[in-house]
Amino acid sequence: MSTSGVQKRPSAGRGVAHITLRYWAGARAAAGAESDVIDVDGPVSVAELRERALALHPDAETLPRVLATCSVLVDDRPLGLADAASVLVPVGSTLEFLPPFAGG
Repeated sequence: MSTSGVQKRPSAGRGVAHITLRYWAGARAAAGAESDVIDVDGPVSVAELRERALALHPDAETLPRVLATCSVLVDDRPLGLADAASVLVPVGSTLEFLPPFAGG
């Protein structure tokens, strides 16, 4: 589910879990959405979540390039140089895509 504003989601039924993807600045513009909520069965790698983000926005031509340059936060913790395929995002977490920016 994509949103263009603050997302409020009613409590889901048992067995359904979510991870929220949040896009900032140029990533938000490229995706055309502020956030997406992904249904998951358990922890999911950062790499898989990036691929799922791209699949949710197939017409967003610049999104692959933008996400490739983004810093990633998992629940406010930077991914840094960790391998995106080996970092698992827990159920109920938020994954944030922050494009590079300049300024002071």
